[in-house]
Amino acid sequence: QVQLVESGGGSVQVGGSLRLSCSASGFQYTSVPYCMGWYRQVPGKEREGVAHIDGDFDARYEDSVKGRFTISRNSANNTLYLQMDDLKPDDSAMYYCAADILCGPFRGWGEPAYWGQGTQVTVSS
Repeated sequence: QVQLVESGGGSVQVGGSLRLSCSASGFQYTSVPYCMGWYRQVPGKEREGVAHIDGDFDARYEDSVKGRFTISRNSANNTLYLQMDDLKPDDSAMYYCAADILCGPFRGWGEPAYWGQGTQVTVSS
């Protein structure tokens, strides 16, 4: 059974930092996720992609987080990270880890197949 478990969320002041982690398990050899990423959602708004990274460590970011967030992964143990620096109130959201064997779902072609339960990030001024 595939599981994605996020951790590292919390409350921080403007300009602070947080590091999110996502531990992925249960993948069969033929379905190891080539692409993993982070999404976020605020109540009443659509979920938006924050960043994703493929198996060759090519990373892409949503414009508002470029230069402040860094996505990385440890492919040996299927762990995904999101280092968030210079946090702003608009970054407050529930953050979800996602994974798929393809990167297309992260780039507008459908949605990733696997999702975590989310971890809350709150940035206060």
